[in-house]
Amino acid sequence: MKIVVLDGYCLNPGDLSWDALRAFGEVEIYDRTPAAEAGARAAGAAVVLTNKTPLPAEVLATLPELRYIGVLATGYNVVDVTAAKARGVTVCNIPTYGTASVAQFVFALLLELCHQVGAHSGATRAGEWSRNPDWCFWNSPLIELSGKTMGIVGFGRIGRSAARIADAMGMNVIANDAMEINAPLYQGFRWAGVEDLLGESDVVSLHVPLFPETKHMINARTLAVMKPSAFLINTSRGPLVADQDLADALNAGVIAGAGLDVLSVEPPDETNPLLSARNCLVTPHIAWATKEARARLMGIAMENIAAFLSGTARNVIG
Repeated sequence: MKIVVLDGYCLNPGDLSWDALRAFGEVEIYDRTPAAEAGARAAGAAVVLTNKTPLPAEVLATLPELRYIGVLATGYNVVDVTAAKARGVTVCNIPTYGTASVAQFVFALLLELCHQVGAHSGATRAGEWSRNPDWCFWNSPLIELSGKTMGIVGFGRIGRSAARIADAMGMNVIANDAMEINAPLYQGFRWAGVEDLLGESDVVSLHVPLFPETKHMINARTLAVMKPSAFLINTSRGPLVADQDLADALNAGVIAGAGLDVLSVEPPDETNPLLSARNCLVTPHIAWATKEARARLMGIAMENIAAFLSGTARNVIG
């Protein structure tokens, strides 16, 4: 059986092993595949693994031997699932690998906004502490989270994990979700509508999928509802936020800051206004990428293939 990995580098830049995959058959691994070359590289394969390389209907039509597509991520919009299903091709994703890592990264961004650790370390290395007449100094306000309110939009696995961290830090937690079930027992926890949550929260963290109804849910109107001292965190999907509206809000002081691990277009154009916006942290979509999370992803991908081959496919899309 021929297996092709179209873009394996982000999952495994060399610190993990593909040996478990090779146990299933003949394997070809490409670090990256231009969209125009996906069909040629996948030719003859029964199993194709992809992360971000698109597999639209026209490419699938050129792959008569294809029986299984494994998406090496949670999001699967790179695959035309309807066309795959029509051709009898099973599509599976990896839904649960990065929960702890992404929730942890929410607070990496938030704590940087609160303490500006990188900037203060840089100032110290540049000699500002050595030249300072006082025994300590700070160049930006320092913010304590205990007692403040964290609003979580989307209360699935990652949102709930972030909520546990917030509760442990003494924060109040309010949440919005389409299914208000299994409320946690944190003191003061409650459900709230999106606009009430935006208006009451000191920190808003986004954890909803990207659907037509959630695209640009953070825009000039909804940003105006937030406190001028509030922070926005997005580790979910870039297009949840209208880039220019958020940049304008940050530059005008409508909100105090933002921490973004995702943008509407990735990699971003250098002219993206958020790259130069005031008090805006932008990281290159790395919340998922701890070695531990990638190892889990790799393991689940292998389990998905094994289950498919045994006739008991799991994590099937569509």
